[in-house]
Amino acid sequence: MAQWLNATVSETIHWTGNLFSIKAKTGPLPFIAGQFVRLAIDGPEGRIQRAYSLVNPPDSEYQEFLVSTVADGLLSPLLQQLTPGDTLGISQPATGFFILDEVPDGDNLWLIATGTGIGPYLSMLATAEPYQRFAHIILVHSVSNAADLTYKDLIASFVAKYPEQLHYQPIVTRETYPGALQDRIPKLINSQQLQQQCGQLLNPKSQVMLCGNPQMITDTKALLEGMGLTKNLRRNPGNITVEQYWK
Repeated sequence: MAQWLNATVSETIHWTGNLFSIKAKTGPLPFIAGQFVRLAIDGPEGRIQRAYSLVNPPDSEYQEFLVSTVADGLLSPLLQQLTPGDTLGISQPATGFFILDEVPDGDNLWLIATGTGIGPYLSMLATAEPYQRFAHIILVHSVSNAADLTYKDLIASFVAKYPEQLHYQPIVTRETYPGALQDRIPKLINSQQLQQQCGQLLNPKSQVMLCGNPQMITDTKALLEGMGLTKNLRRNPGNITVEQYWK
């Protein structure tokens, strides 16, 4: 049964009007990069809770979460209003199987996300494991507007540390942005434009992780399966590992 830790909010980073990150100091918590916890706020009608992936690496003193405010959501508007010193409930232990331990070896690793789905990848990329296991790692982040490209400085620091292994490819669908592609992920894969831009093959020797918009996951998974890749299951290891990460 989940236990609850009362954490103190230390910072809220507002990326846009409805996209923010919240940091809370807890001391190091045991979890595997890619896992999630539940965040909770006690309201007049009881505790409101939702699942969010951890953005920070496991050895951090602070737990960090990337949140998109849902206008009619019960929790996200309340999270956005938190200020330093406020209390935030964090469930323990962390859980989830969207982790590199569950991903077989491959020639390269594609980390494909839309929106806040980039969160668990940032936790993974802050650890040594992906760089020890894969010769090439491609981080693909698709958003509607350039302002939604979060954590650019953090990602740049990862690329600077592992320039021969890590490639970051932004996609901005509703406006032009330097270095970004401008179309839906399945179309960019189908046309080979994504692979050409990143300088990497995407084939049955690849490992692909998909996180974000359910429609992106459904469409991209179907396309990849048509290219000979298979869903990764414990009983039947394959190439495609997915996480439904929405709201």
